[in-house]
Amino acid sequence: MPTFHRNERAASLPSRVSRSWLLVSAATSEDDIAAALESEADSVIIDLEDGTPEDLKDESREKLVRLLNGNLRAWVRINAIDTEHWKKDVEALNNASGLLGVMQAMCEHPDHVTRTAMMLPAGTPVIALIESAVGMVNVVDIARAPGTFRLAFGMGDYRRDTGVSADPIALAYARSQLVLASRVGELPGPIDGPTLSDDLGDLETACATTTSHGMTGKLTLKPAQTEHINRLLAPSEDEIRWAHELLDSDTVPKDGSYLPRLARAKKVSQLAKTYGLWRN
Repeated sequence: MPTFHRNERAASLPSRVSRSWLLVSAATSEDDIAAALESEADSVIIDLEDGTPEDLKDESREKLVRLLNGNLRAWVRINAIDTEHWKKDVEALNNASGLLGVMQAMCEHPDHVTRTAMMLPAGTPVIALIESAVGMVNVVDIARAPGTFRLAFGMGDYRRDTGVSADPIALAYARSQLVLASRVGELPGPIDGPTLSDDLGDLETACATTTSHGMTGKLTLKPAQTEHINRLLAPSEDEIRWAHELLDSDTVPKDGSYLPRLARAKKVSQLAKTYGLWRN
């Protein structure tokens, strides 16, 4: 068994502010899992669902639990609650000491989260992956469900379920719903779906869409994208400079817009400090 060493910067970052979420198949080699942990991904999710072929799920689950009871520490995406694999997943992971949390695939009702959370060690965080019209309609209740840690957008399956195109305008309603539900449920900002293109320009455009809607994380299948996602979803140099100027100034007019701007500047400074971008 390889020794799994997590990127130290990422390991110290709270999951509530993780920007890049790297999905890695549970069926892949242990060396590939080790490489993912060394990547710049803020969080790593070992995937027992879509990333693991049907005929390899049992074998991959057994291997993953063995690794999690070694020195592997990671999140795990589990199968949908209406499949035979869900019960196997949660029962197996209940005895996995390195489990950081789970992502519940095809989450459509609040009890999908609560049932999952009840089957796992107390306090295990659950990311609800919203991938269907039913899940989107119920997303506020899902956000409020005991055990829900963050919401995530399963964009590919959502598009297949609804027939919506990949155009950001067509998906704007869904992204906004996830953001509003997260706010109502007092959750961190939601995690956007992945960008499948290898083109950096496409990724930059996608991340601009993510941030413009108020989402604060992004799924990815590509380790090479993680560093770019982290940069693109963090406060920009201009935002940090503006926050510095506002917080350090004694001459800023205290007009009606001051308190909202002050709150924004404090949030930017807090995030920049968390990500190691704030310079005194």
